[in-house]
Amino acid sequence: MTKGNIGVTSNNIFPVIKKFLYSDHEIFLRELISNAVDATQKLKTLSSVGEAKGDLGDLRVRVTIDKKKKTLTVSDHGVGMTADEVDRYINQIAFSGAEEFVNKYKDKAEAIIGHFGLGFYSAFMVSDKVEIFSQSYLPDTKAVHWSCSGDPEFTMEDTLKAERGTDIVLHINEEFAQYLEDATVEGLLRKYCKFLPVEIAFGKKKEWKDGKEVELDEENIINDINPAWTRKPADLKEEDYKNFYHELYPNQFDEPLFHIHLNVDYPFHLTGILYFPKIKNNLDIHRNKIQLYCNQVFVTDEVENIVPEYLTLLHGVIDSPDIPLNVSRSYLQSDNNVKKISSHITKKVADKLAEMYRNDREDFCSKWDDIKLFIQFGMLSDEKFYDRAISFALLKNLSGEYFTLDEYKAKVKDSQTDKDGNLVLLYAQNADASYTYIERAKAKGYDVLLMDGELDVHAMSQLEQKAELASSDNKETSPKSLRFVRVDSDVIENIIRKEDTAKDSYSDEQKEGVRKAFEPFLPNAQQYFVSFEAAAADALPVFLTQNEFMRRMKEMSAHQQGMSFYGQMPDQYNLVINTSHPLIQDLFSKLTESQVEEPAPAKDAASDSSEASESSNSSPKETVLKTIYTLSGEEERLKQLIDIALLASGKLTGEPLAKFVSRSVDLLA
Repeated sequence: MTKGNIGVTSNNIFPVIKKFLYSDHEIFLRELISNAVDATQKLKTLSSVGEAKGDLGDLRVRVTIDKKKKTLTVSDHGVGMTADEVDRYINQIAFSGAEEFVNKYKDKAEAIIGHFGLGFYSAFMVSDKVEIFSQSYLPDTKAVHWSCSGDPEFTMEDTLKAERGTDIVLHINEEFAQYLEDATVEGLLRKYCKFLPVEIAFGKKKEWKDGKEVELDEENIINDINPAWTRKPADLKEEDYKNFYHELYPNQFDEPLFHIHLNVDYPFHLTGILYFPKIKNNLDIHRNKIQLYCNQVFVTDEVENIVPEYLTLLHGVIDSPDIPLNVSRSYLQSDNNVKKISSHITKKVADKLAEMYRNDREDFCSKWDDIKLFIQFGMLSDEKFYDRAISFALLKNLSGEYFTLDEYKAKVKDSQTDKDGNLVLLYAQNADASYTYIERAKAKGYDVLLMDGELDVHAMSQLEQKAELASSDNKETSPKSLRFVRVDSDVIENIIRKEDTAKDSYSDEQKEGVRKAFEPFLPNAQQYFVSFEAAAADALPVFLTQNEFMRRMKEMSAHQQGMSFYGQMPDQYNLVINTSHPLIQDLFSKLTESQVEEPAPAKDAASDSSEASESSNSSPKETVLKTIYTLSGEEERLKQLIDIALLASGKLTGEPLAKFVSRSVDLLA
């Protein structure tokens, strides 16, 4: 028997592992299984070149639990190890600078393990003692038994082992007794080892018979050793891709829209399959569905530092041995291989979308509503993706027709360019709520877009900014500006102004009288401000408008950090009184004129003394006459006009709506 100390320059290796890796302790099983698979794959390679003789036999990796002994064992039939190899690979750990590194990455278990090659030592996170029983594939070598109880001291001795390969026996600490439970271990195996290239066996298959679960003779194989992404696209049918999607996401009932098969050998290695799911709304619920693998070993489904953020909306698998998986996330962001892989995936996705658009536009349009959110997210967050996607990014109008931006601009340019040369694109977020305004726009021959998506407001602002840059570069061919304006933000004559604003003949005093008559019946005096405008005679007598910029800022604040100020501001509207409408003109005619006396403004204290002397001889109280206008006896009519404006804008609900209906019946009586 040999005794010794593990070759480390710091004696705190095991406290470090147990203390700092605690939150990630479940990865111990992934590391041990990966080592077992590597040993098996190495044996296959040696056999293929004639260095390993004889029949390879059973190559399954097996995981077993002994609850009585409180052990979990990982067994393989790979290359095995001699005593010298155990000493070299297990005992001599290059752990110089351990304390400094651990302090830097104390919250990142993977960084510590990967940096020092401590995959095997992760076993000590959950074990009081770890044993190795190994028999090398080399002829005339003795089996070796290694044992360590969680400190630098170990024992190593010759032993007897009937089969080639390695058994790692973990004596599980009481604190981690969950790793002696079948369900827990099988869950981890399916999470990390589901697609490993060597069969992983855990217990026996079970099935229900006569109302109870019974164990079969057949071993329970955890993994699929030939997952779809490792096969050639030519060998796969569409049904294979769909089946693999449901294998990845057993609880996902929708079919993917389409897929992209990645297969790169140079200048880096990358395989995988990315699926486009249906993405209607709510960005957050779709994220982190891509599974990252390294040589078919599951690593993480948080890939935001490996692919651009918008690509995290996709589903599927990425597998690359060239991504440094066991280092910090900040390092991933600056790694050249990661950048190259990220750029390649971005290009492949954009190329796939462009190809679909070119080859079958009708089919692409049928999928647009389900992929729009993804494409907009990409265009907003990645300039290169924007440049590629602008040629196939679509706008949809209320008739269900789809256009690229250039196509739509050409469609509406003649009719929707205002008197100042600005092109105005009308849109609605809710076609039913804005119905009245939409119909007035259509009556003038205008077209209206449907922009009801989660990122539409951001996308419109981006398109406006890009158009502004383009117009400054090419003033002769571009309109002065491109503006998206919600169709119910104002009367259509004001949104697309074709001529100068008409004037009315009413005085400021008359308007003030009408304003004061309306204000007591407004739903909220802080949100609604009365104004006057000579709109078209056939427009509504009273209507609501809302500032396009402020409304957009409020909507954008829901998705953009640093804009919470806008989100906290209350909605504000203008209640516009249309002075051209006969009903309003009738109200003005019913204004009652009267005069009141008010004190004259006080004289300046520094005025001329003679003027002051004369003042002393004047009347006791100097007064001025002021004309005011009042509107009385029209309360029900005023309420009705306000409610009509609210109703047309979709803002009359609940009790106010019930009162409006009742009042309407009374007015008809």
